[in-house]
Amino acid sequence: MSESEAKAEVKVEVNGTNGFAMPPFGVPKFAVPGVLGEFSEQGFARAREGCEKIKAASEDMAEALRESYSGNARSATDYGLKVIEISNFNAASTIDFFVQLLGTKSAADVVTLSAEQARKTFDTASAQGKDLWDLTQKLATATGEPLKKHIAKVLHQRN
Repeated sequence: MSESEAKAEVKVEVNGTNGFAMPPFGVPKFAVPGVLGEFSEQGFARAREGCEKIKAASEDMAEALRESYSGNARSATDYGLKVIEISNFNAASTIDFFVQLLGTKSAADVVTLSAEQARKTFDTASAQGKDLWDLTQKLATATGEPLKKHIAKVLHQRN
């Protein structure tokens, strides 16, 4: 940029009057003293280091989420299969009960058979509920454990 261009001013009119003067659209060039240059290099190095730490933490978190999702999917599949198994068992048990009920000869047999079926159903439902509860706990652990490990690792690195 020549000296005459640097001294030139651009006049701007605002509502028909001279508003203010602006220098041309050039960016002034200036030298950064040695101390400022050193500070800027240190700042750049710290920023780069911070970005690398963020990238590493992001990759670790992605891995923890992959592990969590994988464990969650396996546990959810196990849970779903158990529900299907329980449903199949309960349907077969109900059909067996109705077949036995059709073969009864007296009202006393119906009452006895119904009482036995109620006891079996209660015991079975209790066991099935326990199985589902165990699978629910396994699902929660499979989902949370990778995240818990990752958070502990991050907190350990900071100390």
